[in-house]
Amino acid sequence: MTNQIAIWLGVFILGGLMLDMTLFGTEHVYFLGKKFYEFLEWLAFWR
Repeated sequence: MTNQIAIWLGVFILGGLMLDMTLFGTEHVYFLGKKFYEFLEWLAFWR
């Protein structure tokens, strides 16, 4: 992955999150963040 692709991908993801938080609030983003953290902990166990 080139730097340019990584930057555009990051901008796209952050823009989508900002739009989502603006339109629907932050409750579900916080929930998904917690679940993603739990998933990373689970993956670290199986590493």
